[in-house]
Amino acid sequence: MAMVSTAFSLPTLSPPNLRRVNRYYSGVAYASVSKEATGVRVTEGEGKLPKVVLNSAGGSEADVYLFGGCVTSWKVANGKDLLFVRPDAVFNKKKPISGGLPHCFPQFGPGPIQQHGFARNVDWSIVDSENVEGNPVITLLLKDGPYSRSIWDFSFQALYKVILTTKSLSTELTITNTDNKPFSFSTCLAYILPRFCDRGINPKNPLEGKEERDSVTFPGFVDCVYLNAPNELQFDNGLGDTISIRNTNWTDAVLWNPYLQMEACYRDFVCVENAKIGNVQLGPKQSWTATQHLSID
Repeated sequence: MAMVSTAFSLPTLSPPNLRRVNRYYSGVAYASVSKEATGVRVTEGEGKLPKVVLNSAGGSEADVYLFGGCVTSWKVANGKDLLFVRPDAVFNKKKPISGGLPHCFPQFGPGPIQQHGFARNVDWSIVDSENVEGNPVITLLLKDGPYSRSIWDFSFQALYKVILTTKSLSTELTITNTDNKPFSFSTCLAYILPRFCDRGINPKNPLEGKEERDSVTFPGFVDCVYLNAPNELQFDNGLGDTISIRNTNWTDAVLWNPYLQMEACYRDFVCVENAKIGNVQLGPKQSWTATQHLSID
């Protein structure tokens, strides 16, 4: 059985409607690096979509699709993939890629614009690649355009850096207000990872309040939002791996498993999301940055 552990009590909120609705939205153009750094390779992925393959000197590997700026695979040296992509995921730009590390921006959950925003529905561009002591680094860019402004009428820039080492995968997301007026946003970077879970009963999720348990298990349906969560969680995926999830500036956490809503694959994955549930306010030229560090023992 999968389990998330923390040494802290967590404020919780369990809204019934804070979940995913995948819809189709057309993408924007992408660009590629003119000169690839060592360990960075642009190639053709599923559905002939462009992806970046990162290879570290220590034998780890990661795949990053430009569509959605989505990391879909993170393999350590033994070949085990520590990310999960649903078997029914499509790679045709008709919906976001279902799995990996998907973005939610500029809105997490339902709200005045489309659910989970548009960042996962469009192509990002490559603006930089490098290799630091055998560790490949790629930086992606998303900027406003006619499509995004038809949904959310602000000028912005999102930079997303992905760093691969032998036993870790790190990301850095920076949102900058390039408009002449302030805006606010909420965001989330989900971590959808494989696990094994016995079929269990549907547990009662916590209501709004504060939990006093050290660990959260996934015996069935789980859909919980944890406000002001610790900046480090330990995940036991039931497959012999303990994964550390550390972050800066992602103040909240979301745990989700669909149970019988996705009967074909619910036993194969859970979703642990670093999130900023409350709105971030940015004035002109102001920036907000959050990092995530995934590592395996």
